[in-house]
Amino acid sequence: ISPASQKQVRVIFGTESVTSGVTGTDSAYLDARDWKLVSGRPFSDSETRAGAGVCLVGETVRQQFFGAGDPEGETIRVNRTSCKIIGLLEPKGYTGFGQDQDNVVLMPLAAYQRRIAGNRDIDSIYIAADDRTPTSELQPRVEDILRDTRRVTPDRDDDFSIRDMTQIADAMASATTTMTGMLGAVAGVSLLVGGIGIMNIMLVSVTERTREIGIRLAIGAHEKHILIQFLVEATVLSLLGGIIGILIGLALAAIASVALIIPFAPSPAVILLAVGFSALIGMVFGFFPALRGARLDPIDALRHE
Repeated sequence: ISPASQKQVRVIFGTESVTSGVTGTDSAYLDARDWKLVSGRPFSDSETRAGAGVCLVGETVRQQFFGAGDPEGETIRVNRTSCKIIGLLEPKGYTGFGQDQDNVVLMPLAAYQRRIAGNRDIDSIYIAADDRTPTSELQPRVEDILRDTRRVTPDRDDDFSIRDMTQIADAMASATTTMTGMLGAVAGVSLLVGGIGIMNIMLVSVTERTREIGIRLAIGAHEKHILIQFLVEATVLSLLGGIIGILIGLALAAIASVALIIPFAPSPAVILLAVGFSALIGMVFGFFPALRGARLDPIDALRHE
């Protein structure tokens, strides 16, 4: 069980500064949040009680001030308060809502209340259940304790809220699955429309080049040569469209990354998959026009005007 309070504060080192989420808490916070240290140590119980000027920093703060260097032993200023860095937190990355979990500074709760917040309020209490206790059983007990502690009478609603991270994770997973299905349906319709467009273009191409096909067949070209020619043309056309779409998508993702302050990390595997699908769509929807061109009668094709 770990109490915590948080506030967005300007953190300074030398001439550099960054606005970070500064959290005041105790030595049990890392266990309650299942957060590890890359290096250094957590603050001790005595440092927590005394409100010592020590802190732990996240990866974003480390990168901002020290690059790839070791921040341990350095002193930063948090709201004009000097804090000695005693540990580096393990990177957690971004949440599903685009919040950088590594842009954080942890300091003893007493120091935070006295030097940062200016009051003794506590925003949150983190509780980690052991493996034998399901959160569904723990939550009602915690609610009863909080109602008793805060003297909430039976006729009144809770003046606090309890968030079960298991339920939140399940809700996010469900939302992600729904969104993935919707985007997949949109992508499927887009591929179908694009494929039909390619097929129509190739049918027009076959019609306009009927005489050319007749000449090639008359001088010895086989049906497979005509088939391969138009299949290659359809595939190249589809690939060009796919590559242009990928480039536009990457550009829009990069712009959104800057605007929403979320990481831009394109996956080579996804890009290759998109290129492969583009080629496949070209071959599938280009097959019928190519087959139609390959089966033309040379005599009828030569008569075509």
